[in-house]
Amino acid sequence: MSGQKIVVLGTGGTIAGTSEQAEDNIGYTAAQVGVAQLLEAVPGLEALAMVLHSEQVAQIDSKDMDGEVWLALARRCAHHIEDPVVRGIIITHGTDTLEETAWFLHQTLNAHKPVVLTCAMRPSTALTPDGPQNLLDAVAVAMTSGASGVLAVAAGEVHGALHVQKVHPYRVHAFTSGDVGPLGFVEEGTLRLTQNWPLALDGKARIAIEKIANADAWPRVEIVISHAGATGAVVDALVRDDVQGLVVACTGNGTMHHALEAALLRAQDAGVKVVRSTRCPEGQVLPKRGDLFPDSRGLSPVKARIALMLDLLNASARK
Repeated sequence: MSGQKIVVLGTGGTIAGTSEQAEDNIGYTAAQVGVAQLLEAVPGLEALAMVLHSEQVAQIDSKDMDGEVWLALARRCAHHIEDPVVRGIIITHGTDTLEETAWFLHQTLNAHKPVVLTCAMRPSTALTPDGPQNLLDAVAVAMTSGASGVLAVAAGEVHGALHVQKVHPYRVHAFTSGDVGPLGFVEEGTLRLTQNWPLALDGKARIAIEKIANADAWPRVEIVISHAGATGAVVDALVRDDVQGLVVACTGNGTMHHALEAALLRAQDAGVKVVRSTRCPEGQVLPKRGDLFPDSRGLSPVKARIALMLDLLNASARK
């Protein structure tokens, strides 16, 4: 039967975390509970008509997310997306780097089916864990007719990979899409959209997963931040250490301290690719005539790093 299975890929995170005291929401250890056990503990999942299939892709605290896990996750997603029996994919993930994983998958997958990342701010052993409801909501989104693209679901909200961002270190409602707003809301098991589904990237923008797998090494791209009293010492050190790309978390509309700017110009002259983003949590850098460095086209610093890394990988593969 076509489209009758939801695949849940586990990667660890707080949603799979445990604490010795139920009232302790911060002193827990992440990535302790397997994804199959997580699903078994969610009331209501067994009543859904869909068949749930779970796989443990990784078991890590998402602060330790890396390219190896990204590649494994992308490969499993690509495999299941092409299975006609699969309706959608859910990924259980830690909150710290969820936005980065979402953007990486957005840039590498042909997500004509929903790929839904969900998470929790409280461990599974908390007095009132948020993971079970987030999982139920993620299943509701994955089951929605017409759903597509890489999405994030948390605290009853649905966000697209482009704009989702973690903005709070503690509260359950920790994610936002800034001034763009969420794509929709999950209310009593039903999705109410406020925007259209995210547009998939075209073929030129998406990089083949196998190209990443066959690369000798991923390009090294680092993030530097402009602030009062910033110097170029870190940039100069990174250039000496063979960095290939730099993303600048600029002040305001892509501005930066003059000493940092001078160091970045030296880096650019040495062949390092430099991209400007902004450290402002909302809005984006608006380019203007005379800019010395390209802007990130609306991407946050961490997402601009991924985009630049994949651009460099694409360029290397074409040589």
